[in-house]
Amino acid sequence: MESMNFLAILAAAISALVVGFIWYNPKVFGTAWMKAADMSEEKIKGANMAKIFIMAFIFAILLAMSIMPMVIHQMGAFSLAQGELGVQPSYEAFMAEYANEFRTFKHGAFHGVLAGIFVALPILGTNALFERKSAKYILINTGYWVVTMAVMGAIICGWV
Repeated sequence: MESMNFLAILAAAISALVVGFIWYNPKVFGTAWMKAADMSEEKIKGANMAKIFIMAFIFAILLAMSIMPMVIHQMGAFSLAQGELGVQPSYEAFMAEYANEFRTFKHGAFHGVLAGIFVALPILGTNALFERKSAKYILINTGYWVVTMAVMGAIICGWV
């Protein structure tokens, strides 16, 4: 069975923080996000940033682990070939033939973008609607997650 590549998961989790550092920089979308989120410098300075970054990193690890089966198709093959008595011979044959198929950075990024659009957008969009946030707020935050999930997917899928 395809095992978890913990170095790829760690790198993908770190990438979420790096993309966020760039995305929410005042020279990129930071100033627009602060206005759309009704955030001020005082609110930011009053926060426990160590706690925020530690929790963000933990959440990024969880996200990286959940993206793995979305971007690595071979993980689904194991559950399809597993019978009541264990792994079927067809699984070994499948993995011998296709173990590295679609294991590229490009393929992982593609599935990461799809996950961002079809998972992150509906979740963030629904929350933002009930919070009475603007379309700009939704687009900035969803854009971050689409890019982040693309990078995470690329790292996880391409790191063979």
